[in-house]
Amino acid sequence: MNLVLRLAWRNLWRQPRRTWLTAGAMVFSNVLLVFMISLQFGMYRLMIDNSLQAFTGHMQVQARGYIDDKKMRQTVPDIVALANELRAELNSDAVAARATAFALASSEDRSYGIAVFGVETQFEPRVSNIPGLVSEGRYLESNDAAEIVIGAVLARNLKVGIGDELTLLGSGRDGSFAAVVADVVGIFDSGVAELDRTIAEMPLGLFQDVFYMRETGHQVVVNAPRLGQVAELKQRVAALLPEDEDLVVQDWDALLPGLKQAIQADISSAVFMYAVLVILVAFSVLNTQLMSVLERTHEFGIVLALGLKPGRLGRLVMLETALMGLIGLFLGALIGGAVTAWLGVHGFTMPGMDEMGAKFNLPSRLHPDVTIASLLSGPLVVFLFSLLASVYPALRLRRLQPVEAMRSA
Repeated sequence: MNLVLRLAWRNLWRQPRRTWLTAGAMVFSNVLLVFMISLQFGMYRLMIDNSLQAFTGHMQVQARGYIDDKKMRQTVPDIVALANELRAELNSDAVAARATAFALASSEDRSYGIAVFGVETQFEPRVSNIPGLVSEGRYLESNDAAEIVIGAVLARNLKVGIGDELTLLGSGRDGSFAAVVADVVGIFDSGVAELDRTIAEMPLGLFQDVFYMRETGHQVVVNAPRLGQVAELKQRVAALLPEDEDLVVQDWDALLPGLKQAIQADISSAVFMYAVLVILVAFSVLNTQLMSVLERTHEFGIVLALGLKPGRLGRLVMLETALMGLIGLFLGALIGGAVTAWLGVHGFTMPGMDEMGAKFNLPSRLHPDVTIASLLSGPLVVFLFSLLASVYPALRLRRLQPVEAMRSA
């Protein structure tokens, strides 16, 4: 085996320029694949984090069935006490209780239907970026004051500003009439028209009084330190829930199924682009090995005449391809991983990202997410397709006739 390996290595460098060109194509494609896949993973993480930070959170404690039928009477009992217990047991402030209702918001000029959220003013900033998006006024401070924060589009539609009053009319948990007059203390601008047009937030204590919630709410939002820790944290939260209450923990996958579908659709389109790149490299390897076989036809005819089986010649050609592929895999993964890891730490920006980050409370730099999967998946696929590309030249050797081969000199 050592003799065959040395022979394959020697044959590989008979034409060093051609070998390096082909190996260089492998290295370049592997570096590009490592960077693009890592960047794609980083973008997905950013997309998920931004979508969840806007409102949903990594997971929510809800009454069973609330996710499918959001009725006001499907509540979490003693919701603030439960939130306090979770914060203490998890040793984290990224836990916040909420309650939700639909109401008619009226100013002196206009009326619009909106979704009103009662929030724990102290802890809501730890699970949502809405407080950080307040562009006028301030965010909620007191848990009982008659104040409200609304979206920029809703403020324009209602023709209200900071200090103006809004009248909210709705239905309480028990079906009774609910009404409150609240001062607009803040206006947020998320850049998402749907949120800015339909969302308003008020202190949870005020919400519970107005809508007759009686210490109950609808969601306890819990955020994990990192997205990868959601599954583990979900199990811990589920174990802390009262056994006598019919409560469940819904993670972001269940809360936002459309987000996962969008990511899967993007992955499908990206796989097509990556496949084109891999196929181009495979054809480069095929061309190199065909040229190598044609140049050595006379030599192959001699060794066949001496009794060497065609199958061993084919395996020799495939071994040469494997060695060249390993060079491309090792150098591509090494260079691609080093460059991408550096960019993952320091990040990079593109034109317009600083302005978008400042406006929408988002990171202004992109950070590729280097993992074992992003580091090796692309180079391994290139390596396997390169081996497949060498099968055809190897099969051609099986049909090679010794006499005809020796005449081809």
